[in-house]
Amino acid sequence: MAPISICGLTKQYGNVRAVNNLNLDVIQGEILGFLGLNGAGKTTTIRILLDLLRPSSGNAFILGHDCQSDGLLARLNIGYLPGEMGIYSDLTGREVLDLLAGLNGRAVKVSRRRDLQERLEFPESDLRRRLREYSTGMKRKLGLIQAFQSDPTLLILDEPTEGLDPLMQESFYKLLVDVKQRGRTVFMSSHVLSEVDRVCDRIALIRKGELVLLSGIEELRKLAARPVRVLFAEDVPIAAGLPPGNEVVETGPRAWNLKVEGPLGPLLRSIATLPVRDIEIAEAKLEDVILRYYRDGAE
Repeated sequence: MAPISICGLTKQYGNVRAVNNLNLDVIQGEILGFLGLNGAGKTTTIRILLDLLRPSSGNAFILGHDCQSDGLLARLNIGYLPGEMGIYSDLTGREVLDLLAGLNGRAVKVSRRRDLQERLEFPESDLRRRLREYSTGMKRKLGLIQAFQSDPTLLILDEPTEGLDPLMQESFYKLLVDVKQRGRTVFMSSHVLSEVDRVCDRIALIRKGELVLLSGIEELRKLAARPVRVLFAEDVPIAAGLPPGNEVVETGPRAWNLKVEGPLGPLLRSIATLPVRDIEIAEAKLEDVILRYYRDGAE
């Protein structure tokens, strides 16, 4: 049973389709990055999963429960972090955690909440303060605590590191590793591509409401061009006539900077007769592939 299963999901506002025939299955125990530019349909999709919006057509299921006809059971095992904590500002942090735990209907262990507080450096004194006194980072940390506190089977996180400082981002990444090791599933949207590269197993990228890319991180990285620098012991001609998939970035008499897609064998064979002193090969950047899909949608 897939933690999330989306089948032919469409949401239309007049003549505008925010989501168009979206099909997506999330695998149990994975961290799936849900990507797209602003307005691509990410938030609309998440709101349909939470039954905050009703689709024009299609269905969405969480752990086998229809998100619309069986919404209470669908949401029972979810930990949700919204993009912005829209809640009464006169409540204290503790009151917010207790309120949301009560709405969720799942027991929260005191030890679990305290562990989250320690990991996110959120002391008891901050829980006694009212939300109107919170900074953006404090609200985000409180939001993470409430999402994780019931140890849910499925986490739906909308831009989880927005407003967190680098140290808290590291704490969050370690928290993701822990929940994944316990078999939990994470569905998270993010604009931070280095973050996606680091923590996600797969990505689903939507553009203008349609799924245009679904791939494992390692498979996707193979599509990216690797920066390659070839150093020579003596002057050589300017790079020319290189095999397909090899792009010249810059050349000098004793150094070539290239971008290489695919295997390196053809390049190595083409320079075998030259006085090569060294070859420096950098890791391919996932961002290069993802940005290519973003740019295609902007055209």
